[in-house]
Amino acid sequence: MKKLILAAAALFLCAGAWAQQSLTGRSNIVSPEIHPDNTVTFRFRAPKAITVQVSGDFLQGVRAADMKEGENGIWEYTTGVLPSELYNYSFIVDGISVKDPNNAYLQRDIANLMNYFIIPGGKGDNYLVHDVPHGSVSRVWYHSDVMGKDRRLSVYTPAGYEDNPSKRYPVLYLLHGMGGDEEAWLSLGRASQILDNLIAQGKAVPMIVVMPNGNMLHQAAPGEDGSGMYKPYNSGSFDTSTEYQFRDVIAYVDSHYRTVKKASGRAIAGLSMGGLHSYEISLNYPKTFDYVGLFSAALGVERVPENAMAPGFYQDIDRKIDVLFANKPRLYYIAIGKDDFLIQANNAYRAKLDAKGYKYEYLETDGGHIWRNWRIYLNDFSQKIFK
Repeated sequence: MKKLILAAAALFLCAGAWAQQSLTGRSNIVSPEIHPDNTVTFRFRAPKAITVQVSGDFLQGVRAADMKEGENGIWEYTTGVLPSELYNYSFIVDGISVKDPNNAYLQRDIANLMNYFIIPGGKGDNYLVHDVPHGSVSRVWYHSDVMGKDRRLSVYTPAGYEDNPSKRYPVLYLLHGMGGDEEAWLSLGRASQILDNLIAQGKAVPMIVVMPNGNMLHQAAPGEDGSGMYKPYNSGSFDTSTEYQFRDVIAYVDSHYRTVKKASGRAIAGLSMGGLHSYEISLNYPKTFDYVGLFSAALGVERVPENAMAPGFYQDIDRKIDVLFANKPRLYYIAIGKDDFLIQANNAYRAKLDAKGYKYEYLETDGGHIWRNWRIYLNDFSQKIFK
């Protein structure tokens, strides 16, 4: 019996030593390493691999770059000089995509997990956590009478909200794209970091930011939904009930937060599918929002002309545009990348507004239908509202 106990103890100590050795060995590899000249070195230990590549949105014109094997089976690749930005990447080992085990920082885009890093000194500074007063982010549940079920929101309240019980704040309703959920703008969009930094710099008005879940098939983000551990997917999110049930979102926010309960205290903006939703919600509630932002909006998408859940929402669009602009929104903002596959539809919509003489602000950036652009648009739009 004594020998059995000693053997078990030895096995336990060996297992602990192995685990510690594994952790120690991993910590000796620095990846990614951001150098002072804004080049970046990636490292991956794979002594038995035949090929290792790195793939990411920092590469120009190629899908992946070959890494070179060095001592102890550690493969390396160093980039050229990169502009300040947030970048995603992964490794490809013998044709299989894998994450960087030495980088704990991950973002989820629908069902795809990606490592990321931030190069400071420019745009990337907007997405970093700085020594400034920080807002709070809550995940809250509201009941939608239209949907007949509880649903979840992410809500950002600015620094000082809890300490100023008599102060009311304007609200930005910020909508995600197809396949996203109420976590997308916080993770991929760095919304809380952007707002913290802008407010601290005096470039944006302290505001509440409400990020709903526009995927009507589910109550909340994966792992938080009452229907179980579903796999995220990039379909089914254009459910037309999104727009009709939005009144439940506004009613909940106005009854649970200290909001400015009028059009001058409300803005709505969204990317891609969320841009389409922002477009349609603003048209159907023309006196509700003084500020509207369409980020790479999915305009031109065929919608059901009449829906039992949302009767009349997709009819008389031209008349609704006239009504909206008759109410003189303080800012109607359209932004899109010059290589975005939706730019022709956005240009057609702009031509319609131009023909009617309706004023709007337009921002065209490099690149396509990517989060790098949508972070830029949020940063820019947030500085123009509620002033």
